[in-house]
Amino acid sequence: MPGGSKLTALVLVVLIPGIALAGVSRKRHDINSEVWTTKYDTHFRKYSKRYFGPGFDWRWFKSQGIAESGLRNKVRSSMGAVGVMQILPSTYADIHKKSPYLSAGTLKDPRWNIATGIFYDRILYKRWLKRLERTTPESNLYMAFASYNAGHSKISRALKKTKKQTGKAGGWEDIKYRVPSQTRHYVSRIKFLMGKDY
Repeated sequence: MPGGSKLTALVLVVLIPGIALAGVSRKRHDINSEVWTTKYDTHFRKYSKRYFGPGFDWRWFKSQGIAESGLRNKVRSSMGAVGVMQILPSTYADIHKKSPYLSAGTLKDPRWNIATGIFYDRILYKRWLKRLERTTPESNLYMAFASYNAGHSKISRALKKTKKQTGKAGGWEDIKYRVPSQTRHYVSRIKFLMGKDY
């Protein structure tokens, strides 16, 4: 069958590149990789210390900035989120009512964008700290990151649903499969960047 050899050749042309690439893994870079710019590190350090205290690892927020925008300040999402930390203008306005200090800058300025993102993380972190009694600080941080990504109410509903169905609702590990997959991957990405389990 002469047509069979053409079909076989066509199948091989399509499959061989895929088979060859299947063994090649896409390299992922953690927070310490040289692929990530250091030009905003001063801001991440400063505002991490201001809003979370001097002993807190500022690289968590740099990892979040990587997950949000790849540390690119000029990025604008389809929803209108802006800058390194992908802050929505409406969120920015709400936060500035709570912190007059932050009103000195603009959303497009990386310094103020990062400061606002970390300040918002603190708000979310404190909400979970009050609500979840028997969790680790890291689990509360994951809950804050999930809330930053999906919204506090969506994560809160997942927590209520988990508690109702399983009797457990101790934090991120209990609810992570009940949140949107985008949010689960977002938190996993931040954890990976920090060298935590993926």
